[in-house]
Amino acid sequence: MSQRARLMLKISAVLWVIWGLVHAFAGGVVLLSDAAGGFQAIADAVPSQELAHDYPGAVGGILNQHGWNLAWFGVATIIGAIFIWKSNMTAIWVTGMVGGLADLGYLFFVDVPGYVNFFPGTVMTLVSGSAIALSFWVWLREKPAAPAP
Repeated sequence: MSQRARLMLKISAVLWVIWGLVHAFAGGVVLLSDAAGGFQAIADAVPSQELAHDYPGAVGGILNQHGWNLAWFGVATIIGAIFIWKSNMTAIWVTGMVGGLADLGYLFFVDVPGYVNFFPGTVMTLVSGSAIALSFWVWLREKPAAPAP
């Protein structure tokens, strides 16, 4: 693997660690908040008084599931970043799927409708997109040839 490819993977790994830490932290914030606080932490572009309600317990449970998912997405991408740093080609795919698909849902359902501010929300989508682009660029250039039959 070329020195340039290794550098690209290291940059991708750092981006995934940043993304992972932000999401693990966000998951913790949601899990430690009541439902109104959890919604306010996520939908930071929505005036907080619009989200300040006495939500039923089921809504809090569903929001806690979301917080749990944010946390494990974050931890999984941090672990994946360690393997990407070590040039593991499988980790590029697994980490890209976990972080990328998590962010795709966020982009469509939270970011595009305008419920969040540019920072940190949209910036984290750009971070994961950059990590995916860098690592897949390396994967496409360095993937092993298929074995002969």
